[in-house]
Amino acid sequence: MRPTVAILGAGAMGEILATGLLRAGWQTDELVLAVRRPERVKEAEMRTGITTLLDTAAAAAGRDVVVISVKPKDVPTLLEQVADVITTDQIVVSLAAGVPIAVFAEQLEGVPIVRAMPNTPAAVDEGVTAYVGGEHVDEQALATAAAILGAVGETIALSEDLMDAVTAVSGTGPAYVFLLAEAMTEAAIREGLPHHAAELLVHQTVRGAGTLLVESGKSAFRLRGEVTSPGGTTAAAMHVLDEGGFRALMEDAIHSAAQRSRDLGARARRDPPA
Repeated sequence: MRPTVAILGAGAMGEILATGLLRAGWQTDELVLAVRRPERVKEAEMRTGITTLLDTAAAAAGRDVVVISVKPKDVPTLLEQVADVITTDQIVVSLAAGVPIAVFAEQLEGVPIVRAMPNTPAAVDEGVTAYVGGEHVDEQALATAAAILGAVGETIALSEDLMDAVTAVSGTGPAYVFLLAEAMTEAAIREGLPHHAAELLVHQTVRGAGTLLVESGKSAFRLRGEVTSPGGTTAAAMHVLDEGGFRALMEDAIHSAAQRSRDLGARARRDPPA
């Protein structure tokens, strides 16, 4: 039997998860969404077919799993709204970047809490979500949370001290790939390729390289070596990237994203509900 799910915050990731659950077999009456703005009610219901409420407490009440998918700064206020209706028989799954389990535990005493970080490829069931259970999460609760998160891609259980790094690598990671695709497309056009051809070549190259990396069983280092012949075109390109500090830039970008995740979590703990 599938658990009933409330998704509080039907923004981009909340809606992605909702539609992913529908694709995975959940029925619309097993799901409910909650939004803040009245105009979003009809939008969300039209796109998903799922009942959408403005009352977060009403959406959360009685559901087996309550997914919190709001901005980190909005977490304290949301917890104040639902604290009286969420019970220890429910499971709370947080998708709020950077917000530690302790923030939820302070408001939801004794409630099983799972912190998770998905990413946007979940929209095509190719996401990856890292997750960790809090103090009151037993094996069954963790398995339930993993089943919901796994509806939109791969999952991996990690310790909470690694979640900020996860946010910086996979949570933010699609943007790195999209920026690379943008840059490659623009460069291709400057080299004379028409726009449609540049996009096709770049998009399929990114897709194909990712699939090869996942399915070949070979490391990125090895695959790069196989395509880089000494003195060839790839070697010339790799030289430019190395000389330009590509690796250092990527390291700095990921470090900056991880630090921002830590900062968001610290702010959520410091700021009282509005």
